[in-house]
Amino acid sequence: MKVLIKERINLEKVPQHVAVIMDGNGRWATKQGNNRIFGHEHGIDAVRSTVEGAGEIGIEYLTLFAFSTENWSRPCEEVDGLMELLVYALESETDNLMEKNVRVKTIGDVGMLPAHVREKLQRCIDTLENNTGLTTVLALSYSGKWDIINAVRKIVNEAIENNIQLEITNELFERSLSTFDIPNPELLIRTSGEYRISNFLLWQLAYSELYFTEKLWPDFRKDDFFEAIIDFQNRERRFGKTSAQIS
Repeated sequence: MKVLIKERINLEKVPQHVAVIMDGNGRWATKQGNNRIFGHEHGIDAVRSTVEGAGEIGIEYLTLFAFSTENWSRPCEEVDGLMELLVYALESETDNLMEKNVRVKTIGDVGMLPAHVREKLQRCIDTLENNTGLTTVLALSYSGKWDIINAVRKIVNEAIENNIQLEITNELFERSLSTFDIPNPELLIRTSGEYRISNFLLWQLAYSELYFTEKLWPDFRKDDFFEAIIDFQNRERRFGKTSAQIS
């Protein structure tokens, strides 16, 4: 009898937080002989399947890199299409997320988003805020460098406003990041065969395990997500220590 991929996962040792760089929509669309937005549209299926998979095995936080600050420099028609697709996804998926007890949060310079997108986003967040299952974090108009610079500004402004000298510690700095109420990811997944983190969660990924797959994002499904979790569970995480120290 064939053992399902999900059944190979040790549910007692799943990561608390998984981050995903959802890459390859454009290349997938090109292979289909279509435009890039076509790829982004089909990427929604991968998001839905990944969220379902994360919830099924007890992941607490799933952060999806949905739109970077650098993405604003893409052609206007693609940016506009992505914004409208985001509105569509928020409206069409809210009931499904409610049924699966999923909450939604955002990180990033959300004020850069068009007003109607911010309105739909906030409505979705408010609707799901009392859910107690998986928290899906959408990184929108986000970059790691933006997050770090923004944290520095907060610390400096606090010191100036209160006329105090602050001792800069890891704890103070982490409290000033956009992820202050979210644990750092234990695992980062990137699709499409690219081997970089693309200005994503630069501080938070310091000790994350990195998992890369050749699969383009629109083809990514929960079994692919489960394979990444199994790979993670087979790794030894030492955090600077020796194998003997952690055994």
